[in-house]
Amino acid sequence: MEYFVEQASTHREAEEKIRLKYGEHARIMHHRSVRLGGIFGLFSREGVEVTGYFSHEPRRKTAGPSSPPLPAHTQTADPTTDGSGGAPGRSLEDEKKRLLELMRGGDKTMETVLLELRSLRESIDGGKEDPHPTITEIRSRLEDNDFAPGYVRAMIERLKRELSLDELADREAVHRTVVEWIGESIRVHEPRSSGKPEIFVLVGPTGVGKTTTIAKLAAMYGLERGGKGRDIRILTIDNYRIGARQQIETYGQIMDVPVSFVESADDMRKYLALYQDADIIFVDTIGKSPRDFRKLGEMNELLAMCGGRARVHLAISATTKTCDVAEITTQFEPFKYEAVVVTKMDETTRAGNIISVLAERAKPISFITDGQRVPQDIERATRIRLLMQLEGFLVSRTALEKRFAVA
Repeated sequence: MEYFVEQASTHREAEEKIRLKYGEHARIMHHRSVRLGGIFGLFSREGVEVTGYFSHEPRRKTAGPSSPPLPAHTQTADPTTDGSGGAPGRSLEDEKKRLLELMRGGDKTMETVLLELRSLRESIDGGKEDPHPTITEIRSRLEDNDFAPGYVRAMIERLKRELSLDELADREAVHRTVVEWIGESIRVHEPRSSGKPEIFVLVGPTGVGKTTTIAKLAAMYGLERGGKGRDIRILTIDNYRIGARQQIETYGQIMDVPVSFVESADDMRKYLALYQDADIIFVDTIGKSPRDFRKLGEMNELLAMCGGRARVHLAISATTKTCDVAEITTQFEPFKYEAVVVTKMDETTRAGNIISVLAERAKPISFITDGQRVPQDIERATRIRLLMQLEGFLVSRTALEKRFAVA
């Protein structure tokens, strides 16, 4: 017995190729959709790939007269099954018995049996028309939490690939597994010193709460480093937004932190030289639309005066739509931000948008804010904090703490 794999544009074309090459002895075991042709993945077209075998031994008779091989879109290794690998009207136990018979048969190799098993699994839990109910539920949970479509697809494919039917039957265990996989995809920023003074630059679109976040960071830094004696300064280039100057000045007065206003590259150079003995300088920036490329370019040139010591973080509101998170992270790439500060977490019950887009871009999260109070409503990012924001998953904080003890 020999095996063959044929590709064609349609099932009918594949069937004709097989009949011409192998004649009536051809038996089709499995077929799947593939991309044909193209260059480097471009300009390819939809096609079908058919796997089967042919043998010169007479075909065993079934109830009824013998018949030629069935069309590619309806035949598997057993002519009574449908094209997906399952058998209409048969129970799972019937399919198991059939596979055991295949393993005992002299004209079947282990490769044939594995192909049959794959077809059976696809018909039960991986087919587009009849997925496993646990997989359907997980897909719904991921979509309800605003995970990006690509992230959802990857997670579902991993479920199909790594979990058996028995494992999928344990609903709570599947929930725990998926949440752990989500946690593994979250990157948490590891702070590192860039010398004295440290320069922390916060960029981001308008309306995400950058100024309040800068104040929280300044207060948090002072508390973490012992409070008194720490030389903290704030520079702001947000001199145009109504009330922005008064807001940051008020924060500075409350925290007893000097605030300086920068309007040009010369101003930035002057203040950086003046504060060269400070412990850390926080730089508040102008909120700009990610589509305003000219203004973003001008701001980037101004921030370039901070030099290589600057640690740029991108502020994104947790309420931002998934597609907009993707656009923001892309358009602010010229600032070479090393991490993301997630703001306004208290204003949403979803976190999939942030988790999935940042996972796809391999960007870590540094801080999370969830209110207006300074400095209380800010914390360093942890996986547990983000995972507890997920809705609808059957998982406890205790279990997450055991799995992600540090981050």
